[in-house]
Amino acid sequence: MNTASRYISVAGLEVDVDYKDIKNLHLSVYPPAGRVRVAAPQRTTEEAIRLAIVQRLPWIKRQREQFQNASRQTERNMVSGETHYVWGKRYLLDVSRSSGAFGVETKGSTLWVITPEGTDADGRFAALDRWYRRELKAAVPALLEKWQPILDVEANKVVVRRMKTKWGTCIAGSRTIWLNPELAKKDPRCLEYIVVHELAHLRERGHGERFISLMDQVLADWRSRRDQLNESPLRHEEWG
Repeated sequence: MNTASRYISVAGLEVDVDYKDIKNLHLSVYPPAGRVRVAAPQRTTEEAIRLAIVQRLPWIKRQREQFQNASRQTERNMVSGETHYVWGKRYLLDVSRSSGAFGVETKGSTLWVITPEGTDADGRFAALDRWYRRELKAAVPALLEKWQPILDVEANKVVVRRMKTKWGTCIAGSRTIWLNPELAKKDPRCLEYIVVHELAHLRERGHGERFISLMDQVLADWRSRRDQLNESPLRHEEWG
């Protein structure tokens, strides 16, 4: 199947658009951040795509709110037997161990969250969240060392910050990159894609043809990495 990709901005949303050999236009919203993606027939005009997105803005907003509510519910549970992911691998949570200090470790297929006796679900989640952030921060320097020379750019600062609708963002004025700690749950290839994507914005601020060309040049498989990051949409609509 022939595919071409681009990005467009509609009502403050950054939307991935893939042109494919299909008959109908499909719009999907992906967890956990609510990323919006459109698969459109090859000859669909940008105006038609924008109109379809604008018409579905209330629906998109509802799906994003559902993802956020589901995420908050998961955070409140934090009980043994839940499934959690670390760098793309599936683990079963075990919170049965206690200690005088907080700790997180993986062993076999188990993700241990070790907390002082009496720690509630919020405390367990906070401990795990801190650990995910440390994992992400530890992985970033090697990626910067690899990719900044390739792209001939340099970020002044990298911040790990939870974001509702983005995996990463670039503040070009201060040359600062923000990364969502949720990336520590994904395959490392996905983190590399986001780091390259945001570094590329230090050269090309928008998502136009020059940006796409730069991404194609330095990271040929970036589309497959993006798709892996946004896999399994939980919300989908189609027009025909």
